[in-house]
Amino acid sequence: MSTEQWNTPLMQILTKHGIDAKEVTLTPLSGGSISPVWKAGTTEGDYLVKIGEVPAMLEKEAEGLQAIASAEAIPVPHIYGSGTIGEEKAESLAYIVMSYVQGSEAPNTAERLGRGVAGLHARTTGRFGYGADNYIGRLSQPNAWTDNWVAFLRTHRLGHQLELAIAGGHMTGERRERMERLLDRLDQWIPTHPSPSLLHGDLWRGNWIVGPGGQPYLIDPAVYYGDAEMELAFTELFSGFPERFYEAYREVRPFDQQRYAERRPLYQLYYLLVHLNHFGESYGPAVDRVLARYAG
Repeated sequence: MSTEQWNTPLMQILTKHGIDAKEVTLTPLSGGSISPVWKAGTTEGDYLVKIGEVPAMLEKEAEGLQAIASAEAIPVPHIYGSGTIGEEKAESLAYIVMSYVQGSEAPNTAERLGRGVAGLHARTTGRFGYGADNYIGRLSQPNAWTDNWVAFLRTHRLGHQLELAIAGGHMTGERRERMERLLDRLDQWIPTHPSPSLLHGDLWRGNWIVGPGGQPYLIDPAVYYGDAEMELAFTELFSGFPERFYEAYREVRPFDQQRYAERRPLYQLYYLLVHLNHFGESYGPAVDRVLARYAG
């Protein structure tokens, strides 16, 4: 749709949630590669509206933000509402209305981010998963409760992405053989019962933003309970997190850095497979390097 064509549905969404839409300035925002994102400037303040064609994806995003907020460790944008508009199913649009968060980094932003993520990981439970499935990007993410972390990682993370990669033609020949060998040997490197921490689930540089006073906020989660080291491993995959982030995290939640370094590429493999299934063979060589290291 053109910018003008978005006006009517966006106005409907704002009005539906009691926001005065008489005088609104709509600005499309960058970063919405999967779902279009808009800033709605009103006389009452600024809002962010995210639009999608798959209602379940945005519903799960809203649930994930609420789960992070409940940990009271690091803020997320306030959710004013979510749902769908449009009577005809083929023409309906899913949406989330959130607070519009904007600010500039402060000298202690990275430290606050590290402590906030450590605080999030301090929220624990007795099993791995989340009970309800959700999404990472466009891809489904199974979260059935599992007592054993190796079993959860094998079946619901690496194994699920393997199935998607086979279906998409990205997992054949030697790559597939190595992947299957690796799944059989996971318990050589991965602990069976680490503490099940609440994870953001998709924590890269694009999924944290800065609000007023330099306060970091988390956005676009794919939450579940898992080994906190898996989250840290992803933060290191594409960089974007300064050293002070890690220092502050370790001050709150120390961990064995040598053992973490030994299994970090295995945890990063999940996200490389996600990118392989999203974006194609450009991520294949990185997948192959990890498989060669652990599966010969």
